[in-house]
Amino acid sequence: MSYTKITETPSNHDHLEQLDTTSILMKMNEEDQKVADAVQKVIPEITKLVDALVERFIDGGRLFYIGAGTSGRLGILDASEIPPTFGMPHERVVGLIAGGDTAIRKAVENAEDDQKQAWIDLAAHKINTKDVLVGIAASGTTPYVLGGIADAKSNGILTAGITNNPGSPLATDVDIPIAVNVGPEFVTGSTRMKSGTSQKLVLNMISTALMIKIGRVKGNKMVNMQLSNSKLVDRGTRYVMEGLGVDYNKAEALLKKHGSVKKAIEFGEK
Repeated sequence: MSYTKITETPSNHDHLEQLDTTSILMKMNEEDQKVADAVQKVIPEITKLVDALVERFIDGGRLFYIGAGTSGRLGILDASEIPPTFGMPHERVVGLIAGGDTAIRKAVENAEDDQKQAWIDLAAHKINTKDVLVGIAASGTTPYVLGGIADAKSNGILTAGITNNPGSPLATDVDIPIAVNVGPEFVTGSTRMKSGTSQKLVLNMISTALMIKIGRVKGNKMVNMQLSNSKLVDRGTRYVMEGLGVDYNKAEALLKKHGSVKKAIEFGEK
């Protein structure tokens, strides 16, 4: 199938090495301002994915991300922030990267070219039809991601794809395609830039909307966050103060006794 590989098209800017620092930064910022608008255009597809996730999460399902390089790291970043932010178990949102954990910090040569490895990685987590698999690949052609998507679909698992090339194999192979057209990169082909930024925005939207919809947020507060440091204890205490109309010491005592903002407020309201 023929399509334009937008992520490889020449930058709108040239002779970058001849620019002064301010000009480089201004032109980068000019390109970055296009990203949010591009993401806005795919909100209908993101909505479809979130609604499907909510239905499955309520039934005990999980969210899996797979990717290589920057895309894989962004999936892992999003997954790793769910437990401390929303108090969910680590196994409910899982990020996997081609090459395994070593590839989080260092590139693993040829790992992304293995079409079979993603399913091996997913099978280790006993992925099943209650779960949802989201493949992330700016190019939309990463073999590790495409192989995982194909195997998941053949096993009856709902699939989605985040890519920056509309019409790419990833966009056409998944059940729910999220193709964010951010245009050419500032440095030609450097998809860690606008493409990566768009992926981060989309991942934020997916996981945060999901957590709100399943009750992990009250009002606009992270009432289930882990109280893992003094900053978060202080934030939680202020949330309890606001929720119950009590002083700081009373709120802190309730929070420490019950372990979460949500439980502290529920107990205090009785």
